[in-house]
Amino acid sequence: PAGWAGGQPVAGALMGAGDVIAQQLVERRGLHGHHSQRTLKMTAIGFCFVGPVVGGWYRILDRLIPGATKAVAVKKMMLDQGAFAPCFLGCFLAITGVMNGLSVEQNWAKIQQDYVDALLTNYCIWPPVQIANFYFVPLVHRLAVVQCVAIVWNCYLSWKANRL
Repeated sequence: PAGWAGGQPVAGALMGAGDVIAQQLVERRGLHGHHSQRTLKMTAIGFCFVGPVVGGWYRILDRLIPGATKAVAVKKMMLDQGAFAPCFLGCFLAITGVMNGLSVEQNWAKIQQDYVDALLTNYCIWPPVQIANFYFVPLVHRLAVVQCVAIVWNCYLSWKANRL
């Protein structure tokens, strides 16, 4: 659909920006301690995974639950947060572990360590954002809107996924 392809560069750029914020404001690495490779990896994950998967999911969700009422927005949020978010988050953590060179055993241990906390944090942030997104925002702009709201979430995910 028109407008959807623009979500990938936005998702990539905002994942990268979230990592820069995580490194500079949360981890306080400073410019000399900044891990540019990590920022590039997070940008790549945003571009190659987050953008296409979330954009595709929004198209599927619109076909599964058509309409634009408040009740439809709540139904979409419930499916998004109940089915998609848990799977997406697990895949995100696994991909980040692979990109960071973790062995299968190390990656599994890291996922077990971080998954529940990340999912619970997700549930504190995303349900109201998604209801508003599904109710007010046209499909072609949802990924970009979510990624703009997600700059803080991306910072958290980058920090969580890159704590070794």
